[in-house]
Amino acid sequence: MTTLNGKVAIVTGASKGIGAGIARLFAQSGASVVVNYSTSKDAADALVAEIKGAGGKAVAIQADFSKTADIKRLFEESKRAFGTLDVLVNNAGVYAFGPLETATEQEFHREFTTNVLGVITATQEAARYFGPNGGSIINISSIASVGFMPNSVIYAASKSAVDAITRVTAMELAPKNIRVNTLAPGGTITEGIAALGWSEETVKAIVATIPFGRPGKPQDIARVALFLASDDSAWVTGERITASGGQRA
Repeated sequence: MTTLNGKVAIVTGASKGIGAGIARLFAQSGASVVVNYSTSKDAADALVAEIKGAGGKAVAIQADFSKTADIKRLFEESKRAFGTLDVLVNNAGVYAFGPLETATEQEFHREFTTNVLGVITATQEAARYFGPNGGSIINISSIASVGFMPNSVIYAASKSAVDAITRVTAMELAPKNIRVNTLAPGGTITEGIAALGWSEETVKAIVATIPFGRPGKPQDIARVALFLASDDSAWVTGERITASGGQRA
């Protein structure tokens, strides 16, 4: 059975959706979990209460991933809470979908500041805080980074950058026994997707592209993240693993 006993993990953007699913499974697998959130304090606190109620260890820490100072503070407070760090899941991200003519400089900077610079900054901090045994960094990307999905030009570009960050930092950090991998989900039902207000027809069209005939659930992605966080993947770095039910954007 895959275990994270004795490990400490930071999961960014973990108050809901995929991040919450990962944090929940990590805690169930024995990790002490830092549930990072930006604005959804109530949801983060509820998840921490759920984890503690089940006998796990967790703490909620606010940090906005568009702000470098917040990211640095996240790691400082995580160390005060649990003393060490073994796993970082870079899940925090923002997105907006629309045709090319609606893309703006403002939206470009909004997405790239959080989705790209945020990942780079968090990776820098993790490399400083991991112990002598190294650690695991899991960057959450998307099938959109390679699938050329219409109406996603800025988001897809930001996630392509995340893929590149993984490949470069995996090589740079390998001498420190730090593994870096990309996990790319396909269409997954989360609160964020629901908030987009897609019509029933749109959802059906997306599901029709998934060979398994259903959208993903956060726990589907969390199980792959658990493998990448654990010692079961000790010989895996610089990889991009797709969890999409066979969907190709």
